[in-house]
Amino acid sequence: MTLMLPSDINSRCSCPGRSSVPQTRREMLAAAAGGFGLVALAGLFGKNAVAAPADVAAKKLLQPHFTPKAKNVIFCFMDGGVSHVDSFDPKPKLTELDNEPFTESRNPTANGNRLWLGSPWKFAQQAQSGMPISSLFPHIATCADELAVIRSMKADLPIHSTGVLFLHTGSNNAGRPSLGSWVSYGLGSENLNLPGFVVLSFGVVPCGGMETYSAGFLPASQQATLFAADGTPIDNIKPADKDARIQSAKLALLKKQDEAFSKSLGTDDGVESAIKNYEMAYRMQSLVPDVLDLARETEATHKLYGLDSKVPSQRLYGVQCLRARRLIESGVRFVEITCPPGASNGTWDQHGDLKKGHEKNALDTDQAIAGLMKDLKARGLLDETLIVWAGEFGRTPHSAGRDGRDHHPEGFTVWLAGGGAKGGTIHGATDELGMHAVENICTFHDLHATILHLLGLDHERLTFRFSGRDFRLTDVHGEAIGAVIR
Repeated sequence: MTLMLPSDINSRCSCPGRSSVPQTRREMLAAAAGGFGLVALAGLFGKNAVAAPADVAAKKLLQPHFTPKAKNVIFCFMDGGVSHVDSFDPKPKLTELDNEPFTESRNPTANGNRLWLGSPWKFAQQAQSGMPISSLFPHIATCADELAVIRSMKADLPIHSTGVLFLHTGSNNAGRPSLGSWVSYGLGSENLNLPGFVVLSFGVVPCGGMETYSAGFLPASQQATLFAADGTPIDNIKPADKDARIQSAKLALLKKQDEAFSKSLGTDDGVESAIKNYEMAYRMQSLVPDVLDLARETEATHKLYGLDSKVPSQRLYGVQCLRARRLIESGVRFVEITCPPGASNGTWDQHGDLKKGHEKNALDTDQAIAGLMKDLKARGLLDETLIVWAGEFGRTPHSAGRDGRDHHPEGFTVWLAGGGAKGGTIHGATDELGMHAVENICTFHDLHATILHLLGLDHERLTFRFSGRDFRLTDVHGEAIGAVIR
């Protein structure tokens, strides 16, 4: 679990409106430790946690602005950029021009040494909607009537780091809160014993850096909690003291320092967030191992998600998807699933070995994502759980060789399912070669506005005052995409 430690907090403890009690850094650290202990002790004795004063303003936001269609979000992050023309946006014209010279580049040096590259996979119409889906995704194809596919996405830059940040935070620059943090801030968690925003991670830092999952200027308690993709979800999740009485005695000793700490420091977001994180960590000790115990699932469920696969990366992605379902079922508001590590700049970043790389990635993710949708639907949870499938951009319809595609933000595809998304829908279009979004162009601001809308949040009203002005996830842009909303 990512926690703010007392050492991260400014040791100066006097400011206007607070009692001025000078403290050394060592005194402050010692006092802070007592504060964390008291909060945990309260939980140990079965007392209800009391919200800190700093949370009063935030708690006003813990009701949706209007009736929501979704309660939770599972974000399947396809890092590196899936090729839209090889997945959900078929281009027969591109197949016709395969291996012909590409002449549309604004860079003269690119002309002559790049060729149009037709898709090596076949597309077929699927389910009742007749949605065309590539043979890369045979399992997701069986769920075609659940998908709301947006083919006209457009990003700013062909750079992984800025693209990943833009997808997650609505900004090309670090420092803004992540989508999951905004959702958690606006709606909170349905389970006080679990965080509102969880990232299931393989321990790989995304191209956008850890700021990708940051709370930015929102209260620090809204940052993502990172769970391991497999095995023990969080280090030290089990108490070091097996005897609860020993832990109780230790916490009781720390309690003595709390009054002086509280009087000297007053209300501070950093400290209050740290206290909340420690309190949450204490409560999670008993709950998380049970929530993520996949042995409680049936053999049929394991097979549905591909946990019986002999391919380790496919099995691990299935574990993540099943863990995501259990977390959502237990009240976590926003869960992000990451792909098994692949190319250096993202799993789907195939500048070369396109066929090998995309087939490997599709094998890893296809069955588990389809299994997740089918499992949620069988449990009556798909209508209230929004699944988002997206990467930071698409890939070029042309190539410098015969088996690779480059970064392409000018037009690409994402899709939504469940949670109020209008299944069996295709919205927007790229041109006949997949070069540019040309119809009903959408941006990540629009995607974010749509996600918030489905959760019952008005993206223009979900704001946070920072540095003298009100900020929002969509900045001054964005409009909910009504065509993909049921």
